[in-house]
Order: sequence, then C-alpha cells, then structure tokens
Amino acid sequence: MKSLPIVALVGQTNAGKSSLLNRLAKRNIAIVAREEGTTRDNVVATIDNQFILIDTAGLKNPEDDFEASIQDQISDAIDSADLILVTLDSSKFPNQKDRDIARMALKSRKPVLLVLNKSDIHGPADEEFLFGIKPSETIRTSTTTGQGIGDLKRKIYNVLSENGHLGDVPQATAENEDIIKLALIGRPNVGKSSLFNSLSKKQQAVVSSRQGTTRDVNRVQVKYEGQTIEILDTAGLRKPGKREVGIEKFSALRTLAAIEEADVCALLIDSTEPHSKLDQSLAGQIVEAGKGIIVVVTKSDLLSEDTVTSTRETSEHATPVDIILNELEHDFDFLPFAPVLVTSSETGKNVTKLFDLTLQVDAARHTELRTNNLNKILREAIVAHPPAGLKNTHPKPKYIVQTDTCPPWFVIHGREMELMHWSYKRYLERKIREFYPFLGTPIKFSFHNEK
Repeated sequence: MKSLPIVALVGQTNAGKSSLLNRLAKRNIAIVAREEGTTRDNVVATIDNQFILIDTAGLKNPEDDFEASIQDQISDAIDSADLILVTLDSSKFPNQKDRDIARMALKSRKPVLLVLNKSDIHGPADEEFLFGIKPSETIRTSTTTGQGIGDLKRKIYNVLSENGHLGDVPQATAENEDIIKLALIGRPNVGKSSLFNSLSKKQQAVVSSRQGTTRDVNRVQVKYEGQTIEILDTAGLRKPGKREVGIEKFSALRTLAAIEEADVCALLIDSTEPHSKLDQSLAGQIVEAGKGIIVVVTKSDLLSEDTVTSTRETSEHATPVDIILNELEHDFDFLPFAPVLVTSSETGKNVTKLFDLTLQVDAARHTELRTNNLNKILREAIVAHPPAGLKNTHPKPKYIVQTDTCPPWFVIHGREMELMHWSYKRYLERKIREFYPFLGTPIKFSFHNEK
C-alpha cells in the first residue's frame, strides 16, 4: 500500500510543461496557451495509476508577493518529488534562468531528467547545455508530434523503479481497481486523525495498515459490506502563506496528490469553528478534480448553544446542528449535490454512515445514463427554456451523449455552441440531476460544434 511517487515538471514559462502533462495523462488537464505564465498553481494528474505528475508554474522573477508564492510552490514540488523533470524549450538558447532551475533540481539530490521539449522545431539547444545532467538522462520530446513521449514515460518508470519508488505500487489489475479510495481532507485539528482511527475500529475486517511518515499519508484498508475501502488520512492544509517550511510543505503536496489519487473525498468541517474560505477552496479543488465529495461535520458532541453562532436569520427553535447546516447550505451553494454527515468520533455518532455514503457516491460516479433518456431531458429543457445567445444568433443544441464516468462526462452536440452561457450549463445540470441525482458527484460538460 505504498503511496504513489511524485514526479515534478519544472522549467521556465512556456517551455511546454502543461502540454507534456496533458500528453502523458492523455487528456486535457492543464490549460495550454501561447502566453507565458498561464499555469498559476500546481496542477496534478495520476499517470497510469503508477505515479503523480505535478505541473508547476514557470519560473519567473518573484517581483511581487504573488510571483513569490508561485516560486514557493516550485520549491515545494522539488522538495516533495521523487523525480524531477527539468523542462527546456529546445528551440531557444538556454540562459541563466535555465541554469538556475537545473541547479535547484540537482541541489535537491533527487533523480533528475532533462527534457528538451519542442524538438520538432529545429533550434540551438544541444547536449553541451546539460548543466551537469548526464547525456543518458536527457530526452528529446515534442508534444505537437508526440515524439519522445513514450521514451520519456519508460524512462520515468525505470528511474522510479531503480530508486525503489515503484516496488510496492500495485499494477492496475481488476482486483486493485475494485478498491475504493476515501481521502479525509481538511484544515489542521479538524478531526481527521480521530475520524481515521474511529473508522478503522468500525470496519468489519482490517485488511492491512501502514504507518505514515512526515511526508506521507496514513492509510488503512478496511472491508465493509464486502467492499474494500482504503482510507487516506491526509495532513491538515493551512493557507499557503501560513504554511511552514519543511514537513508542512511536504504535507501540502501530498494532500493535493491524495485528492488526485482518491475516488471519494470527505471534506471535514469543524462544528466548533466557523468554516473558512480555505474550506470552500478545498471543496473547489475536489470538484475540479472530478472526485466524489461528502461534507463531514465533526465534533458534534461538543456542540451547544454557546459554541454555535449564526450570521444569518434562523428560527428561534433552531438547534445548533440546524444552524450549522443552514450556514453550510448558504456558503457551499455550489455543492447542492454533496451529502452532509454530522459525526462525532468521540461517541461514534454516524461514523459508520460514512462508509455507506462512500459506497453510494462511488456507485453514482460509475453510473452511465442511456442516450435516449438524456436526449429526452435535453429536448424538454430546451422547450421549457431555450438557450440565449447574441442578437441574431443563439446556440442550437441537437443531441447529448455521455462519453465517460468517474466523473460522468456529457458532450452536447449542436451549432453555435461557443455561445452557450455557463448559466445554461448549470440549468442543464439541474435537469439531469432531477432525473438522476448523482449523489456527491460532480458532472462535467463539453460542447461540440457540428458543421
């Protein structure tokens, strides 16, 4: 049950790191644009269920606090990584910034590969600009033509295996795919470890367990209703500006990797403290990653009239739990599909129900709707509320198909689909959820123009 190793892409802006991530992941995860500095945060993806790939923002001079925070993320990624891919634009002459990046990577004493990207464009970069990196550790790639992508992936596997990072990672077998991974996500002291321990005691049978390290995630596999569930207890995340160097930096990256690795995430909210924008941000990251989400209110045994206050109007007969649920419904209005569970690890209240909800959410993530049902929903939605557009032109949706699960992904075909407003997508999502609620499951949309 070894956690997946982390591979970090570092390099200057516009070196092609985001395109490399998309190529290796075989899907568009990172935003790709010609403008420099498009990636403003770490983007993570699981590659072949074997390793976590982190695409960092391009290295720039930290001229302000915002840019400085981006450089901190790059340092975090290098510190947390098991392998570093220094990415250069091979169509340009390497400069001092490239040397600084290579020096940072080599100084970490982690395995380093030099990726000379954009090799389809004839340029000056050659092996004489290796900055101390051995020629055998250099790979030429092109995300446009696909040149060298397979070689790069094989090299990554070889390096990770040689350094013992893939030894205990299971291959993607049918047996392994049957394990549901549940990650406990939240701020420090929100009750993750207490819930983790309580869940471990409530299971029908312990399959195996592994003690975590300062860099890692505690894990335990349990059997519930005949289903194996692997629980991941992550380190608490604080606001980036309040994170300390060292252990907490490692933990932040591992937590983001755990979200990517998980099937379902339990977002823990402390009932004795007001939830914050960080809680909303974590919820947004879980939804953006397409993972199932359950909102878990912890420490309900400590609730009293004195510990709960409301910023909104409530009934005079409202209980502390009613007040908290009212606050959550207002501040997490972008999660109407997420179930809310009020728990207490101290008393065991509703702890086992988290297993039940996990099974339900995972089933929803794997649900595929029939095309004829989807098109009936689309037709009725258009009749009730046609999509708006420009003065003389408006979108003309023709039909809808579901192309994927985990998360469920719907593609709407038609004409002038670029004019489709985001609010209409939400409207269609509501209509689909009226037919099938997709409990705790974000759903994705794409729009395709037909000639």
